[in-house]
Amino acid sequence: MLFEPFSFSGINMKNRLVRSATYEKRADDDGFVTGALIRFYEDLVRGGVGLIISGNALVHPSGRSIYKALCIHSDIYIQGLRKLTSRIHELGGIIAVQVVHGGRQCFPILLGGNPPIAPSEVYDPATRVMPRAMTEEEIWEMIDAFGEAARRARLAGFDAVQIHGAHGYLVSEFMSPHTNRRNDYWGGDEERRSHFIEEVYKAMRKEAGDDYPVMIKMNADDMLDGGLKPDEAVRIAKRLEAAGIDAVEVSGGMYEAGQKTAQPNITSEEKEAYFRAASRLFKSSLNLPVMLVGGMRSKNVMESILTEGDADLISLSRPLIREPELPKRLMEGKEKADCISCNGCMKFQKLDVVRCTQIRQ
Repeated sequence: MLFEPFSFSGINMKNRLVRSATYEKRADDDGFVTGALIRFYEDLVRGGVGLIISGNALVHPSGRSIYKALCIHSDIYIQGLRKLTSRIHELGGIIAVQVVHGGRQCFPILLGGNPPIAPSEVYDPATRVMPRAMTEEEIWEMIDAFGEAARRARLAGFDAVQIHGAHGYLVSEFMSPHTNRRNDYWGGDEERRSHFIEEVYKAMRKEAGDDYPVMIKMNADDMLDGGLKPDEAVRIAKRLEAAGIDAVEVSGGMYEAGQKTAQPNITSEEKEAYFRAASRLFKSSLNLPVMLVGGMRSKNVMESILTEGDADLISLSRPLIREPELPKRLMEGKEKADCISCNGCMKFQKLDVVRCTQIRQ
């Protein structure tokens, strides 16, 4: 099944492999598309992946969490983004853009010395930063920012947009009982913690249109005591399904959970696909495409996930950093990715660009 075509919401993939959104560190200092970024994506298209989801693109300056990441918070970025999508389409590829606000996981040094904003003032031991709780006005400002980002995504020629609702960033923070301690319309129980993502989705639909594919990547499990768990995550996903979301990518973890999102030392098939049980729950509960990311390395495991109905699509991140041509190699008979899950590519602050540190440059 891995190399069978798959279609949803007007997206026609040639296989079931997705390049999961991955920070590249190849935009310029102001977030504009560069030639290096375009060439990076060209390699992915030539490598045979069915759908590319871009590294996260910033929807508002208050959500900057990393250097040299794509930006989509102003119309001035549309022209450069269109150069990227046009080139991908020339090569026969399909590309979506992931949109994000970093929330409490932003460093003040990237925010002009200001504290990051978040649903609530919950100290982040990973960044050692106490965020500032958002005002009602700021919440609506960020909702509008996501809507405007979706409008720009369509104008820039992206085939779809994906909301980053995972890994402890702003959308994830509103859904999580660990980071959302509010007691108003935006928090206090599961329904109210769902309001932010529901309003974000409605704003994106309003700006991009009912016929434009809108997806979400979301945590099935925050991997923290008191955090979001699979049963609750599925119920939130069902609310989004009822609203019209087009696909869900299942992931987990946030900064303070440690190496739970990108788990190291995947040395056997038993250690692969560490969010598979959660994906199975999503798949059995939803009637929309489910993507699974997290530790797939072996073709055997990928095929079993699809044939057993635990997901519709396989999302890869680290393996495609090392081998952008991995899809073609798997199709030609290769059984396993070369990625050894050392997480050297995750130490991006020390790298010129995000790359496999096992390969000599």
